[in-house]
Amino acid sequence: MPRTTRLSGLLDAGGDLVVDGALATELEAHGCDLEDPLWSAKVLLERPELIQRVHRDYFAAGAHVAITASYQATPQGFAPRGLDAEQALALVGSSARLADAARQDYLQEHDGGAAHLIVAGSVGPYGAFLADGSEYRGNYRLTRAEFVAFHRPRIEALVSAGVDALACETLPSAAEADALLSLVAEYDVEAWFSFTLRDGGHISDGTPLAEVAALCAAEPRVAAIGVNCVPLELVSPALTALRAATDLPLIAYPNSGEEYDPGTKTWAPAAAGSAPGPRTLADGVAEWRSLGARMIGGCCRTTPGDIAALVTAVK
Repeated sequence: MPRTTRLSGLLDAGGDLVVDGALATELEAHGCDLEDPLWSAKVLLERPELIQRVHRDYFAAGAHVAITASYQATPQGFAPRGLDAEQALALVGSSARLADAARQDYLQEHDGGAAHLIVAGSVGPYGAFLADGSEYRGNYRLTRAEFVAFHRPRIEALVSAGVDALACETLPSAAEADALLSLVAEYDVEAWFSFTLRDGGHISDGTPLAEVAALCAAEPRVAAIGVNCVPLELVSPALTALRAATDLPLIAYPNSGEEYDPGTKTWAPAAAGSAPGPRTLADGVAEWRSLGARMIGGCCRTTPGDIAALVTAVK
């Protein structure tokens, strides 16, 4: 069994977990300029106390799961800032400690133990390091060994810092997911795997969701599988495809409902005539839960207010 079973233990006990919302959106609301290849990982260098504050705000909104600020934090990404690998990985570890400190801050003011609150170490895809929108296309090609070499140091840093699980998230590539599964086994740590989508039945590189579901289900340390950073209207079709392929708990944390242009790196209201779907996270909760989603939260452009509304809907 993995070194920690806190996540699967909560799911096995029948609990439905609320995942937090966007980190970068809230950091920008606090005045951070994230027009940078490091994105929110930049704030680990400049204003780490704000990261802890945002995690605390999401716990206060009712989230059970905090995802660390390590999505785009890698030695390769920090190198242009003059940091060596040791310094970069120390920052990765600090992302876990900041989330845990926020958890402890919250618990000091509220009754109940920490057993129901999870810190998940974010493992973003290689495409996030490229900072060119590749996590929505999956059109980069690395060998399995290259994927493993890229991801291993960050995973080791997160596991050493004591995360409860890994969030292998925003994955557009089946080959990359396969490499990450080998590292989950190597480090004996629980994880969830969530993918970006080409459409309701395929991840961004064109691999059918049924295929990645089978891939993930073969690794016993995978606690959940699902989608994130996708439009609201694609969540139900994707969950339907996954439910037909696996009995694993499902996870969904889509974007706010706006549309992202990876070329200009800007958000805009959904175009008129877009596929019908829920208008907000809270609007989608009942249907997503009926389709097997046991973990629901928000990704880009969502806020603590959205998570609080989601919590109300779940209850």
